[in-house]
Amino acid sequence: MSFKQLAPRMQRVQPSPTAVISDKVRLLLAKGKPVINLGEGELHFDTPAHIKQAGIAAIERGDTKYTAVSGTAELLAAIADKFAHENSIRYSSQEVIAGTGAKQLIFNALLATIAPEDEVLICAPYWVSYPDMVAIADGRVRVLPTTAADGWKLRASTLRAAITPKTRWLILNSPNNPSGAVYSHDELKALTDVLLDFEHVLLMADDIYEHVRYGGRFYTPVQVEPRLRERTLTVNGVSKGYSMTGWRIGYAGGPSWLIRAMQTLQSQSTSNPSTISQAAAVAALRGGTDFMADWLSALALNRSVVLEMIERCPGLHCAASEGAFYAFVDCSGLMGATTPDGVRIGSDLDFANYLLDAAHVGVVHGGAFGVENHVRIAYAVPESTLRDACERIEKACAALVLSTVETSGL
Repeated sequence: MSFKQLAPRMQRVQPSPTAVISDKVRLLLAKGKPVINLGEGELHFDTPAHIKQAGIAAIERGDTKYTAVSGTAELLAAIADKFAHENSIRYSSQEVIAGTGAKQLIFNALLATIAPEDEVLICAPYWVSYPDMVAIADGRVRVLPTTAADGWKLRASTLRAAITPKTRWLILNSPNNPSGAVYSHDELKALTDVLLDFEHVLLMADDIYEHVRYGGRFYTPVQVEPRLRERTLTVNGVSKGYSMTGWRIGYAGGPSWLIRAMQTLQSQSTSNPSTISQAAAVAALRGGTDFMADWLSALALNRSVVLEMIERCPGLHCAASEGAFYAFVDCSGLMGATTPDGVRIGSDLDFANYLLDAAHVGVVHGGAFGVENHVRIAYAVPESTLRDACERIEKACAALVLSTVETSGL
């Protein structure tokens, strides 16, 4: 008799595709394969020294006990100051919270607000975890399409047409993972104008890549439209901008009624984030961002390396991203191609698997982000590593026999 009985909700959720790719890469590396992972979303730069020292100092002075569930008073003050000075949003200490990564805060917010059959609007391409988080919370995802021609940005007309009485949330991610799209002030204003007409819809602004931009000013929705303040959760963290993925600190600002509910959930799950990581996060938020200029220069160079490789590969296409550190590559021109082993490339997943097997380069297929015939290349790796990976990808693409179907005149 088997007692391996899982809850029905587990049939609605799948492991994170990016984590699956990373696990495959690690397995191949353990077997001695020279694999390069361009599938994982983290900077290769070391956490800045002053931030690491703050964590070390916290250990040495004994800051290793429980704190308030939502974070230390010092961290909450630093978060509120960050929102005020960088985003022109003023929150009280009861309107901000720190968690074990931005992912936890997004999950808690959805779990606290979604009733069965409530709808959450997300824009494709989307971060891979949004749909599964909604599913765990018993909600329904409605995917709103965007196009490369529109810069992968949501049109106001598309948003207005999608809202129903069951709509609970709209999730906006800017800069976007995986496309790198960054919404301008006017583009956000067009969307917030729509939301003003639907008082039952909440807005989640996922700003985790805020500091990874290649020009232009950053705007967040409440900064553009303060009248949405009482129904907007602005989520951010130190993972991407400060190269602190492993420290696991995210933070959010929003109306006190929502923050209290998120705090209640957190009190019954993880409780407070690591005290050592909280101290490091204070140093990050209060220590300035001057070091990021060199990082962004290196990332911009890496972006050009990838784009130049893509231009040399027939069947691939990609426009320069405005932010984040991904290239969302159109590989539709390779559909129908044949590998040297005679295997037909019939999907973006096939192409991603081909690159992993033939070139030993890990990328993530576009279907994981809700847009087929694309792959995501994460280029936040050392330049020499990236050039090696690009040479492998180019060689693997050159080895494909492209489809000879003639479409002209048909």
